[in-house]
Amino acid sequence: MAEARAGGCCPPMDLFRSEAMQLVQLIIPIESAHQTVSNLGDLGLIQFKDLNADKSPFQRTYAAQIKKFGEMARKLRFFREQMVKAGITPLTKPGAKSDIDVDDLEVKLGELEAELVEMNANNEKLQRSYNELVEYKLVLNKAGEFFSSALRNATALQKELESQQTGEESLDTPLLLDREILNDPSKQVKLGFITGLVPKEKSMPFERIIFRATRGNVYIKLAAVEEPVVDPVSGEKVEKNVFVVFYSGEKAKTKILKICEAFGANRYPFTEDFGKQILMISEVSGRISEMKAAIDAGLFHRSHLLQTIGDQFVQWNTLVRNEKSIYHTLNMLSLDVTKKCLVAEGWSPVFGSKQIQDALQRAAFDSNSQVGTIFQVLHTTELPPTYFCTNKFTSAFQDIVDAYGVAKYQEANPGVFTIVTFPFLFAIMFGDWGHGICLLLAALIFIIREKKLSGQKLGDITEMTFGGRYVILMMALFSIYTGVIYNEFFSVPFELFAPSAYACRDLSCRDATTAGLIKVLPTYPFGVDPVWHGSRSELPFLNSLKMKMSILIGVAQMNLGIILSYFNAIYFKNSLNIWFQFIPQLIFLNSLFGYLSLLIIVKWSTGSQADLYHVMIYMFLSPTDELGENQLFPRQKTVQLVLLLLALVSVPWMLLPKPFLLKMQHKARHQGESYTPLQSTEESLQVETNHDSHGHEEFEFSEVFVHQMIHTIEFVLGAVSNTASYLRLWALSLAHSELSSVFFEKVLLLAWGYNNILILLVGAIVFIFVTVGVLLVMETLSAFLHALRLHWVEFQNKFYEGDGYKFYPFSFGSVNYEDE
Repeated sequence: MAEARAGGCCPPMDLFRSEAMQLVQLIIPIESAHQTVSNLGDLGLIQFKDLNADKSPFQRTYAAQIKKFGEMARKLRFFREQMVKAGITPLTKPGAKSDIDVDDLEVKLGELEAELVEMNANNEKLQRSYNELVEYKLVLNKAGEFFSSALRNATALQKELESQQTGEESLDTPLLLDREILNDPSKQVKLGFITGLVPKEKSMPFERIIFRATRGNVYIKLAAVEEPVVDPVSGEKVEKNVFVVFYSGEKAKTKILKICEAFGANRYPFTEDFGKQILMISEVSGRISEMKAAIDAGLFHRSHLLQTIGDQFVQWNTLVRNEKSIYHTLNMLSLDVTKKCLVAEGWSPVFGSKQIQDALQRAAFDSNSQVGTIFQVLHTTELPPTYFCTNKFTSAFQDIVDAYGVAKYQEANPGVFTIVTFPFLFAIMFGDWGHGICLLLAALIFIIREKKLSGQKLGDITEMTFGGRYVILMMALFSIYTGVIYNEFFSVPFELFAPSAYACRDLSCRDATTAGLIKVLPTYPFGVDPVWHGSRSELPFLNSLKMKMSILIGVAQMNLGIILSYFNAIYFKNSLNIWFQFIPQLIFLNSLFGYLSLLIIVKWSTGSQADLYHVMIYMFLSPTDELGENQLFPRQKTVQLVLLLLALVSVPWMLLPKPFLLKMQHKARHQGESYTPLQSTEESLQVETNHDSHGHEEFEFSEVFVHQMIHTIEFVLGAVSNTASYLRLWALSLAHSELSSVFFEKVLLLAWGYNNILILLVGAIVFIFVTVGVLLVMETLSAFLHALRLHWVEFQNKFYEGDGYKFYPFSFGSVNYEDE
């Protein structure tokens, strides 16, 4: 939304506070209402208020039009589904504004839908008939083979019996009754038969059920079909068997027919006459050819129709969406008593007044309205929406802030600082310039191909990564910077700026402490001296460095948050928050952790061996004791006593005065006041400036006091826990460095030591996969989430209320984007 500013309408602005907003009222003549809303949708600078919230959707003025366009949208969705099935892509023409008449389009869509539905129905019938004919042909072939085989066997048996009758009788000679049956056809039992196809997977149960149902008085012959056939009912390819079931009696036939229906077996007629069988096969083959030609012609005609629809689909779809959104918006407007005008109210940026008025004038001219739309600014105490004018670079950082909560109207926006502090805190935990280069390459791929990728439908994870491409770019650049400071390239140190300042005293230097190193050159100019990596004192040195650095950065960022609360209080003219929130909070935080930061800097500057843990603990437990060897500067004990006293005083300073003063203000504001003067017409907007207002009519002192007490306790405890929370910068930086070192030494160097090309190749592949999977994916996500937490909790809770709501203007661009 924030990126979608029409035609570069934004003036240069400060992202620190949201755009100045105004509540505007439009009185629109009925005849120009549609054109007016359409022009405002193109402009995208007004968020309309629903003035008919008490009415149901069916009671609103334009319910019939919305129903009409909803039906047109349904037809377009149907066309889209049919095009997807046919593999046709709609032609995406850059949209010149369509001059299509909406009523003509409605008629045309209805005709096209009816034609397409008829085509689908005819094609479905033809396809079903074609599949039935294909199955019928298979039955004729397979059953014909069975009957011809049976006839040959019967003829051979008949000849054998006739030859035996001329010879002597034997045990195999048929009895007298059998001879009579064989010689007299009228006494032979006539068997009926049923032919068809049954799914192969159901063949065994089918055979068993028939056998049991008829008590074995059937003869079943099955023949497998070599290739799957398309089932006429389901339209899916299924492996089937041709069956012939011989039975005797009508009862058996009835049972068999019911079983065929239950098993989804398709039955087809068959004759014993071989001459008729040949004729039937020939006739079925001819009908199959005709049906195939008819289906192909139907599919060609259908494809041509869908291609015609696809050429104009995007244009039609955009028109219908826009029209539907126009009438949705018109339904939010109220009809005046004369029923000749519509009254609209909505929020717009102050800078957009000129563009809005120009759009209203164009609408009145285009619709030949004799009366123009009346535009006026309303004065209200209602809280306006929050609108930050962002671009493709800053929008992702603003989204990070908005995920916590949308800024209250014109309060200080942490998004300005997040652009720098978020990637910097990430980089402290991800400090390796080799890994930073890999992230940079990934971000550059997204940025270089952003025009192409922005028009494609991406997967959820890819789309999220693409949306944050500039965040990843900044994270990569800062990671390279901190990686150069840490002097780590995939955990390997390099002498980038100068040779190491230290040299070994003897051969056992590498396994010794820093006592084995002698400083022979000037101090390494930038970052960590490479000689520290690999020495026994590497971890103690880097742990001490990163832990103290984390505290310094954390205290600095928390102080920034408190200072921003001062700017909020100044902007909203809230002197209570300055005297009883900003000042005591600043004193409390810096009396303890600001003092700790000062001690860290003094210790680094002087090279002192003082134990800062001891200093801070005994500052509370025994503030009057002598510091001894832990003293870093003169009169340190006196300074600590003063700071401790200030910290203790600042707690009741935050807690007690503010609720009583708020109560006094409330009494003074409402005592003896029955009427309040109207606000000045020169002011475009007046909002409630007191952030801690607790209602105009009732003032619950107990509720205000409890709220202030909770806020005080939260800050006091949070000052300790939040400072400790910044130690995650040290912990994750250490974890990243150690993981990188383990993968390099235990995978790549170990494989290198075997002097075997195959092992080296396998080791290199494993190293690449674990580096990408663990360090560039999992560690990136971990550092990202921790940096997110530090901003949301430790930084933003010092000043950011985040209980506003976003500005969502009526815009055709956002309507089409949401529908996509």
